[in-house]
Amino acid sequence: MANDREADLRYDHIDRAVKAATTLSYELKTLCTVDSSSAWTETYFRETNDDSTDGGTGSPIKGVPQYAPFPFFDVTETKVQSVIQKYAGESIISLEAEQNATLPMLQRKIFRLSRKIAYQVDSAIESEISDNAGNTLAIAAGSEWDSATLANRNPVKDFLDAIQLLRADGYDALKGKGYIVMNGTDYTNVISNSKVLNHPTYQSVSAVENGQVARLVGLTIMVSETVTADQAYVLISKEALTWKQASALTVKTIEDPGKSTTIRAWERGVPQMVVPNAACKITNTRA
Repeated sequence: MANDREADLRYDHIDRAVKAATTLSYELKTLCTVDSSSAWTETYFRETNDDSTDGGTGSPIKGVPQYAPFPFFDVTETKVQSVIQKYAGESIISLEAEQNATLPMLQRKIFRLSRKIAYQVDSAIESEISDNAGNTLAIAAGSEWDSATLANRNPVKDFLDAIQLLRADGYDALKGKGYIVMNGTDYTNVISNSKVLNHPTYQSVSAVENGQVARLVGLTIMVSETVTADQAYVLISKEALTWKQASALTVKTIEDPGKSTTIRAWERGVPQMVVPNAACKITNTRA
């Protein structure tokens, strides 16, 4: 019984450690609304219209006369199908390494396994944003964030223009859920720009969590290496994206007595761009 109890305690420790490390490693997934799924193929409806157009049938929404029938409007949607994917991995640690190694080998295995799964989930979400963002802002040649002409670099204006593209579609990124998402190279170019550092809205965060590093023009800056080179995003979290989750992160340990322990972890899900107009892809960020 003692040995069984020891194995149970080890599993409980590994289960909590992997889930905690993976949760901290997620970046883009934190921008998604998480919705459960029991299907293999997920069908959803992607909104294709915006709130700034009238949209009324028969008469305009504004100025309906007394006793007149109300104009009818509906949300225009496109049917989209996506297949649930499994994100999984396992790592093995020998009995000797677990018990006697000077370095904390078990913790390192847990950390690396967690990061790899989280990275692949975030990569899938990034691809969904890149392919289906409803707005696009192309930075002019010569005005990239690392342009040879310093005076031409103006990421603040680019972010404000992206915010306005969303606002024109009826989505306000300035209500507390707006994000700027970029990779590390672009972040270096942006954060070293004096127009950014001296901007009155710039504010660094005291504790970096899930890639969140600063705030600018009313948006939170998130850095993720999953973001494709030469582009960035402005989007509204919990509105543009949904993560359809068929299986939450699950962890199991497989004991080979006297030899090794295998740590196996997996989750199943698929990202969905439900409201494309709540996201803007910024292109040509680099010269």
